[in-house]
Amino acid sequence: MNCQQAATLLHPYVDGELDLVNALALEAHLQTCAACAQAHKNLLALRQGISASSLAYKASGSLQKRIQLAIRAADQTAPDRSRLPQLRKWRWNWQWDWQWRQFSTAAAALLLVALVGIGVGRSLRPSTTNDTLAQEVLASHVRSLMATHLTDVASSDHHTVKPWFDGKLDFAPIVEDFASIGFPLVGGRLDYLNNRPVAALVYQHGAHYINLFSWPSTDANTKPQSRVSQGYYLLAWQQAGMTYWAVSDLSTDELQGFVQLLQKNMMPTRTP
Repeated sequence: MNCQQAATLLHPYVDGELDLVNALALEAHLQTCAACAQAHKNLLALRQGISASSLAYKASGSLQKRIQLAIRAADQTAPDRSRLPQLRKWRWNWQWDWQWRQFSTAAAALLLVALVGIGVGRSLRPSTTNDTLAQEVLASHVRSLMATHLTDVASSDHHTVKPWFDGKLDFAPIVEDFASIGFPLVGGRLDYLNNRPVAALVYQHGAHYINLFSWPSTDANTKPQSRVSQGYYLLAWQQAGMTYWAVSDLSTDELQGFVQLLQKNMMPTRTP
């Protein structure tokens, strides 16, 4: 994908209207192209800024009446010549008023873009953080299924999978096998989410795979928050100083059952 193609896809991508294949291709391009990545960040900030402000202009009652008067005057086939000077004066005033309002609206939009560029837009980003992270999680899950890179270490033995992460991460993920209750451990791999390396544990339930991502967090414990995207279910929560994301094409009830099982059995510890 080149920059011109990426530019045509950025707007539908930000609006959540891009199909999965093009979204993955665009994300791969954004990881290697600083210019397009910055354009993507600017779009996100501008979109949130516009939605949070009121740049749309609503005509006042007097302006609406003046517009209606202009329409009626235009419909008259033989206007009173004695009124032409007054109409010309009104037309000039209306055009000036309208142009000034257009200029004011455009100036406000440009000012917003400038403020975003110098850092004010940072305050608008938290509301989109979870949406962006959810896209990253889903993309990582789909890539692991498409690129035959489901695991770096393939084993159902947690004594094999857990030591494999030693020295590769700054924390020690808890690794459990739940084969006895229908969720066998398949293995693990390193992944990259939220601007940092994370642990990815892979479980299986029937013909379905579950990617469980985890990394350290300073946030308070939260209950699992669910969302659906492109036919996949995602659950995110905070527990004992860790962030967890689980994603699969399982049903919501099955994935929630898996997460409840994890919450009861997984208490992560940090490496010194």
